[in-house]
Amino acid sequence: MQMPELDDLYADIILDHYKNPRNLGLIPDATLNAEGFNPFCGDQVKLSISVDSDDIISKVGFEGEGCSISQASASIMTNLLIGNTLDHASLLNQQFRNLMSGSTTSTTVGFDIGELAALEGVKEFPVRIKCALLAWATLVDAINQRS
Repeated sequence: MQMPELDDLYADIILDHYKNPRNLGLIPDATLNAEGFNPFCGDQVKLSISVDSDDIISKVGFEGEGCSISQASASIMTNLLIGNTLDHASLLNQQFRNLMSGSTTSTTVGFDIGELAALEGVKEFPVRIKCALLAWATLVDAINQRS
């Protein structure tokens, strides 16, 4: 069980990313584009990614509508992707999915997941897990365009 102060910090991180999303706006002439939609709640995310010749993500942008969890997850994700390779993005996606399924915790992931740890508590609310994973599913769709 997390201590109340940590819960408050995590709630603040989620609200900050929701109210002040990072990397908001789609990138013109992006290398990869994808759209995600959750028909159960209406959340949506559009993602654009610029990748250089070494498969390093140089820019990421998103637009979306939905709950604070889906939009904060998208904002946090975009921050984590910039400067990393598509392979690392795929690894990060798998680790976040493991975190949401409860098969790992933010302290046992194996590398620093930064502010993603703030979303760990979502796994206690199964109906909200899809909200947290929407941007990540959209990322997978975008990466699969490269294959």
